[in-house]
Amino acid sequence: MCLGIPGRIVEIQPDGRAMGTVDFDGVRRSVCLAYTPEARPGDYVVVHVGFAISTVDPDEAARTLAVIRAIPDALAAELGTA
Repeated sequence: MCLGIPGRIVEIQPDGRAMGTVDFDGVRRSVCLAYTPEARPGDYVVVHVGFAISTVDPDEAARTLAVIRAIPDALAAELGTA
């Protein structure tokens, strides 16, 4: 299974390398933006293995992040370790 995580672009490198910094709920990583040339700072992108593969609506990004945040709690409850 492959998992793409939504994040918000906070900076695009000015040197033309199609790289940027993306914030994933407080964690910032360098991401290749070559597949999303239309993306700008403030936009949300879905990132898979260091590559932004699509832009995503902010509301959809928020819903996806809420599900991802709930996974550890749901797993702990299922295993009886909550």
